[in-house]
Amino acid sequence: MSKVIVVGGGASGLVASIYASKNNDVVVLEKNSKCAKKILVTGNGKCNYWNSDFTKDHFNFSDSTWINSIITKENKEEIMNFFDSIGIIPNIKNGYYYPMSNQAISINTSLIKEAELRGVNIITDTEVLNVSYDKKYIIETSNGVYEADKLIISTGSHAYIQDKCIGYNILRKFNHKINPVLPALVQLESHGSFLKKWAGVRIDAELSLYENNKLISNSSGEVQLTDYGISGICTFQLSSLVSIGLYNNKKECIHINFMPYLNDNFIDFMNDRNKKVNSRTISELLDGLFNYKLSNTILELCNIKLDDKWDCIDNSKKEMLAKKITDFKIDITGTKGYKNAQTCTGGVDIKEINPKTMESLIKKDLYITGEIIDVDGQCGGYNLGFAFLTGMIAGRGVNDKN
Repeated sequence: MSKVIVVGGGASGLVASIYASKNNDVVVLEKNSKCAKKILVTGNGKCNYWNSDFTKDHFNFSDSTWINSIITKENKEEIMNFFDSIGIIPNIKNGYYYPMSNQAISINTSLIKEAELRGVNIITDTEVLNVSYDKKYIIETSNGVYEADKLIISTGSHAYIQDKCIGYNILRKFNHKINPVLPALVQLESHGSFLKKWAGVRIDAELSLYENNKLISNSSGEVQLTDYGISGICTFQLSSLVSIGLYNNKKECIHINFMPYLNDNFIDFMNDRNKKVNSRTISELLDGLFNYKLSNTILELCNIKLDDKWDCIDNSKKEMLAKKITDFKIDITGTKGYKNAQTCTGGVDIKEINPKTMESLIKKDLYITGEIIDVDGQCGGYNLGFAFLTGMIAGRGVNDKN
């Protein structure tokens, strides 16, 4: 029986430990006082852990063949059976999987309990300080030195933590390539005095991301307008690309269409609206369409008075208003950083990992799972799902090698 140490007791680490425990003596080293703390805040505390449309189309990656080896029909069925076996019944809403309790702690508790029942030794409040190799893996920690025949790195990324993730340094020591690690699924920052005026508004809109003045992606859904820029799931879906672009010194600009449902020309639409709803000011005409904070902000930017009548506004200002409402440009200057990010883009290059086992192609008996890998998904349970899948594959890989 081999000694296996899992560094990190998060989503992928716990699943890896459970699967690896079949034929091995498994120890999980977790620096926090409790495992899987990040799970508790996912899905606003409800834990969106999977999605019925779990395909590669919802991920950013560099190799289709590699990701196809992870997201297989068989692997997806097995991970669903695994959750069923530990007592998790899904509550599915629009394809999003939550535990029936609608509480993230259900996932957290079930994983920890299953690991304990399988004989996994979970050691908390233990920070890994250094890892070396001399016939065995030697793991130096704040709680003593451990040895292992096989090592699984499941430390997560820099996202949502105050300090830096030790996993990257461990893997660099074993000559792994770490692609630039940047915040993803994160709020985007801009500048302008108008931001404070529209702060707090939520609106369904369409976002178009332009990089160096070239359209590269779109996203639709609820956008949150803030005093620093923009937020919301619609924004998060574009944030990975924005982070990479800013890192490479490219100009990132978001174009916001506040009326994506409008099929007609905006000015024609307003002419018709003005006829139907007569004796209204421009502010009153727009109040029926938008939150007043947004409409008043846009009118001010167009130098249109709130009590102006539509028929009295000159054509140039009408054109400017149409542009601001259907194509509002906001230059992106940064993100809200790792602490506010749900995940990261970048990490261990997938070309250096065997997707059938998650074993390193550079160092034998070294396995890599979850968020530390250079694959990131959209909102909707994709990143947690990827963590669970890679943890499962790594645990199986350790057993298969035995």
